[in-house]
Amino acid sequence: MQEHDMTFVRTEMVAAQPAPRGERGIVQWLRKNLFATPVDSVLTVIGLLFVAYTVPPLLRWAFIDAQWTGTDRTFCSTVAQGGIHPDGWSGACWAFVSAKFQQFMYGRYTFTQRWRVDYTAIMFVLLLVPLLIPRAPYKMLNAFLFFIVFPIVAYFLLVGGYFGLTYVPTQLWGGLLVTMVLSFVGIAVSLPLGILLALGRRSSLPVVKMLCVTFIEIVRGVPLVTVLFMASVMLPLFLPTGMTFDRLLRALVGVAMFASAYMAEVIRGGLQAIPKGQYEGADSLGLSYWQKMILIVLPQALKLVIPGIVNTFIGLFKDTSLVYIIGMFDLLGIVRQNFSDAAWASPQTPMSGLLFAGFVFWIFCFGMSRYSIFMERRLDTSHR
Repeated sequence: MQEHDMTFVRTEMVAAQPAPRGERGIVQWLRKNLFATPVDSVLTVIGLLFVAYTVPPLLRWAFIDAQWTGTDRTFCSTVAQGGIHPDGWSGACWAFVSAKFQQFMYGRYTFTQRWRVDYTAIMFVLLLVPLLIPRAPYKMLNAFLFFIVFPIVAYFLLVGGYFGLTYVPTQLWGGLLVTMVLSFVGIAVSLPLGILLALGRRSSLPVVKMLCVTFIEIVRGVPLVTVLFMASVMLPLFLPTGMTFDRLLRALVGVAMFASAYMAEVIRGGLQAIPKGQYEGADSLGLSYWQKMILIVLPQALKLVIPGIVNTFIGLFKDTSLVYIIGMFDLLGIVRQNFSDAAWASPQTPMSGLLFAGFVFWIFCFGMSRYSIFMERRLDTSHR
């Protein structure tokens, strides 16, 4: 008896079918994400009760009862007209933030010269945005302008004293200007220096390895406040008489050294995650040490530790507020300094100022976090 071949090969793709009715809609989403189990249901109810208890009063304080305009503290006191809460306290004093906004951004930077800060910020954005867009052309030229040319131009533009520009000492700098300068220099210096320290710690040369390990362990073993204090107060004691360095420069060096030590350990974790076969394959191609690291190892290692790198950047950005300890006034420091202004002394002034500073820090940190997620997804090749 002859057997029949029952094999069937489909020549067309099956048309996409709609999801079952029970798997779509807001009800199914709530059931799957918020009420999947009894424990999830209890936690969801507790969360909703907490939101209902805290959010309405916060919104009322921040927006409905808030005082948006005014010239002094009387507009934000409990006896001011409008903005009175039934319990006897007024809403947020955004009038204080509005009145001090220029100082929060520039510090005591010469008023007539603040256009220089604005131009520097515009150049920073115009060079940074195309650098962050993967499809933007001329990446090498863009990186050269951003990391080499821009710092030089920004220095002459902000400090002045050349090309007919008025000299503005760094003692007058403050607010968001100081925060951005410290964080930009710290980030730009800590990444390459951290890579070198990580490579040095894994080096087969005993002297290089010992120096890198010593630097990393000493710097990581002390708080940033100690590093800033040493750079600002103790360092001048070891210099020859009459020799000194600008206070901002000392803070920049301290912040960059501190961040580079943490960055080195993040990079070292990525280097250890690279399989040994990658090193052996590079050696079999006859590549030199630096060719192997730059072309083969580091691109893979850096991709693996993007979250750690960005986490270090975010921590560095927030830690710039510690320069308040050495008499420099970044954004948070200048906000706190203005609490002592008698013209704006009210119960709502400190909370309003701190919330404004916290919101500004959150915007920058959230932006870095989202871009980190974007780059992780773009560079993820495990599911392609």
